[in-house]
Amino acid sequence: MRRLISFRDFDWLLLTFVLLICSLGVLEVYSSTYGTKFASTTGMPLYIKQIYWIAGGLVLMFMVSMINYQVLLENAHWFYVASIVSLLAVTFLGTKHLGARRWIMLPHGQHFQPSEWVKLVLIIAFAKYFSGENDRAASSSDVVKAGLIAAVPMLLVLKQPDLGTALTYVPVAVMGLFLGGIQVRHTLIILLVAGVLAPTVWLKVLKPYQKERLTVFLHPDADSQKSGYQLEQSKIAVGSGGIWGKGIRQGTQTQGSFLPEPFTDFIYAAWAEEHGFVGAVALLLLYFLVLMRLIHNAQTAPDSAGGFVVMGVVAVLLFHILVNAGMVVGYMPVTGIPLPLMSYGGSSLLFMFLALGVVMNIRMRRFVN
Repeated sequence: MRRLISFRDFDWLLLTFVLLICSLGVLEVYSSTYGTKFASTTGMPLYIKQIYWIAGGLVLMFMVSMINYQVLLENAHWFYVASIVSLLAVTFLGTKHLGARRWIMLPHGQHFQPSEWVKLVLIIAFAKYFSGENDRAASSSDVVKAGLIAAVPMLLVLKQPDLGTALTYVPVAVMGLFLGGIQVRHTLIILLVAGVLAPTVWLKVLKPYQKERLTVFLHPDADSQKSGYQLEQSKIAVGSGGIWGKGIRQGTQTQGSFLPEPFTDFIYAAWAEEHGFVGAVALLLLYFLVLMRLIHNAQTAPDSAGGFVVMGVVAVLLFHILVNAGMVVGYMPVTGIPLPLMSYGGSSLLFMFLALGVVMNIRMRRFVN
């Protein structure tokens, strides 16, 4: 007997955790931009724009949740082609900002960053490719094909240049290969090749400012007033928050504009300064609950492809959290990777809600025969 899908099967608990994180993000965007030069763009406060992005993301999430994820998997190759075309379009039509060409201008002054939605396309592509290979371990050709699937968009994004976003494609590939049954010898070969190519990447691929960020990460005190300024101010902000924090709009590093990008890349540092160690840990706990709900949905997925998709979302989300949180305290290089659902920005936020829409879609069909 076929059971029809219903919003009763929606993961409302997961959505509650997500909206709670989004609400804290809006609060921090408001607090960190209050009375500063970042307070508004085009006359609209940034936190109001963030609320609009969240509302739009919710609409997209509910819309995507009604589209059978099997349709997405069947058309994975077309989505992949479209994603490559969109990345190529950035090269010719993209808007350049701070030396990088990553965005396509939309009406009313909005920007679209194609590299963000490519994450979801890669998740679907890897799920499609590996879900039919459960009866055997991944072969050498599977590993090579998987590498090419991820390498093409990575190289295009690196050309923009956007090292941070390009790195977020790696956990998708790693999760796909892991669930696809990669063998130990293949893993060792990949690590060996990566080690051999590392000098070439350093000399030929990375831009001077990217090399500088890695150098600062290894030697943070070498030039704290110039190249190491961002990291130094971030660590001061986190440390000055103490146990309970200084309170909303009371962060001296944030309100004094010493902390760079306090509403995007370094929003976790601003949050830690204003809400202290307790607030910082509480936020990480919320992310942990979101990850646990996602893993639960992967375990109850109706098929292996659905499980692959959900675990791909887990991989990207976990990577973002670990890198961003580690970055603000000096345990990761400064890479420009935002904190999911918290950092200001439409492209990143919409990606997360689109991904959650696919997850909800899979959950709602777990009892459909």
